[in-house]
Amino acid sequence: MEEETGKINDEVKAGREEIYTKVVRAGKRTYFFDVKATRSDDFYLTITESKKRVGKEGKIFYEKHKIFLYKEDFEKFTEGLKEVVNYINDGKSRKDSVQKVEAKEVDAEAEPTELSTGKFTSVNFEDLGNVE
Repeated sequence: MEEETGKINDEVKAGREEIYTKVVRAGKRTYFFDVKATRSDDFYLTITESKKRVGKEGKIFYEKHKIFLYKEDFEKFTEGLKEVVNYINDGKSRKDSVQKVEAKEVDAEAEPTELSTGKFTSVNFEDLGNVE
């Protein structure tokens, strides 16, 4: 127990004090959203994904992946995350994306049109008649 207290005190001294934590359990994964403070009292967020694993000798360990997200990046990160989540929630699938790419490739191979060749039909405005 003493060791953990020392670790926490060292983190506080180093300016990485945890201010707020939200734990989200999702299936086999657990996500930790930790608000921390720098030495200059600026907040930042760490997002940690933790997965329970079993080693070769049957010993349980936790595999962790961590992202540090700073205030100046919150807006762009949030926008990007929302866009990707909306894309997925709109029912998009890998199959849909592949079909769209294939459709574009087919269009690129289509016969040339007036627009693609630069040839246009001549129009004489006198043919439109007089409007009184």
